Amino acid sequence: MAISDTSSISGQNASSATSNNVSSQDNEQRFLKLLVTQLNNQDPLNPMQNAELTSQLAQMSTVTGIEKLNTTLSGLVNQTGSNQVLQAASLIGYNVLSPGDMLTTKKPEDGKDPATQAFAVQLPGTAADVQIKILDDKGNVVRTIDAGSMKEGVNAVTWDGKDDNGAVVPAGAYRFTVDATNGGVAVTPTSLTFSQVAAVKQGASGVTLELASGASIGLSDVRLFL
Repeated sequence: MAISDTSSISGQNASSATSNNVSSQDNEQRFLKLLVTQLNNQDPLNPMQNAELTSQLAQMSTVTGIEKLNTTLSGLVNQTGSNQVLQAASLIGYNVLSPGDMLTTKKPEDGKDPATQAFAVQLPGTAADVQIKILDDKGNVVRTIDAGSMKEGVNAVTWDGKDDNGAVVPAGAYRFTVDATNGGVAVTPTSLTFSQVAAVKQGASGVTLELASGASIGLSDVRLFL
């Protein structure tokens, strides 16, 4: 899919560049015709000065240069978008850490503990007290985790899939909330979860990653991949 999108973009670039070249050539022809007409009809007793002629030629050269520069920049921008699609496509199949608060547990095999759920909390500054609550699909708190202090940046957290009583929670979808403070002052956290990249798309807003969880994120939302 990413290769098809890239080919389409290249075709559009070529068409746009051709259109811009034709427009530039037409402008130059019109300017030269006007300049020749002006010279042919000038007052012999008050002819155009060299400085005036040089100024007009310089203006035309500047306009032509700006058009060519715009065409070049447009091509570079579109080429950058194509490169981003190809780079993002390499993430397909990988798990990425990005903003989200959903956790999914599976039924453990007989006699075995449930799989550990890994997620993270990103903080804009140090927090002396961080409390994480795991909620079921009805909003009931099944587990409270006192994480203690956390530093600025991304902090890894794990949940063993058990409730506050040590019992394994039923398989299903859960979410978590984070309450962080530092000396009684609230610190705004960003919840981060892992999800597998299923596809890559390019739209008007840029390159997006389609996750197996159903969410769509931008490349800038990825904090880590593994």
